[in-house]
Amino acid sequence: MTNLIIKATAAGLVALSLSACATNANKVDTSYVARDVNTLYSAAKDRLDRGQTKLAAALFDEVERQHPYSPWARRAQLMSSFSYYLDSDYNKSIQSAQRFLSIHPGNKDAPYAYYLIALNYYEQISDVTRDQKTTEQALAALGEVIRRYPTSRYAADAKLKIDLVNDHLAGKEMEIGRFYQRSGRWLAATIRFRKVIDDYQTTSHAPEALMRLTESYLSLGIPEEAKKSAAVLGANYPGSKWYERAYELIQKHTS
Repeated sequence: MTNLIIKATAAGLVALSLSACATNANKVDTSYVARDVNTLYSAAKDRLDRGQTKLAAALFDEVERQHPYSPWARRAQLMSSFSYYLDSDYNKSIQSAQRFLSIHPGNKDAPYAYYLIALNYYEQISDVTRDQKTTEQALAALGEVIRRYPTSRYAADAKLKIDLVNDHLAGKEMEIGRFYQRSGRWLAATIRFRKVIDDYQTTSHAPEALMRLTESYLSLGIPEEAKKSAAVLGANYPGSKWYERAYELIQKHTS
């Protein structure tokens, strides 16, 4: 994932709906000092502009704490979430966005809050050799953005990211399936490869999954099923290396 690109995109999107006047506020810390809401919010925004994301998040939290009934508090909640996101403190970012939604579910910035939650999960997607719980959470959160706000700019980006998430999940199934093959557990391998074909057929892993199914079915002594998998592979990916391998396997078995 290219964090810089994603975070730059998020920064541009949030600026459209959460812009506020910012003034320089030097030597500001997060110790409790009663300040008027304009000064406090501007100090937080100034720290964010300087890239001091951790301090900015704490100051935005202070806006909400000191002035909970001010219109600035609503802005500060999302800006806090955004600042934590930039600081890679994903759990706190999610918590801030969820708090915003619990208090202001119908606010015009609610779509961005849902999108920001999805981005936080998306940023945490691990490689395919590790547990994929976060990947599944990212998929669910991205789907929620599309379901709730299908015509928004956030939905368009969420759809692109879902394709990448699905490819990642398919990669995990492939990794497990290959492991089962190496262990001679052909039926278990078949179940994993079948899942890729059934649930992730538009991903980059589909051609290999069909070839691996051909291998597994032959090893299980089910040549007719192997031929079907090879035929589907040939019909959809005729020039791929995976079809060449599947074709060779079928030829050896029938010769």
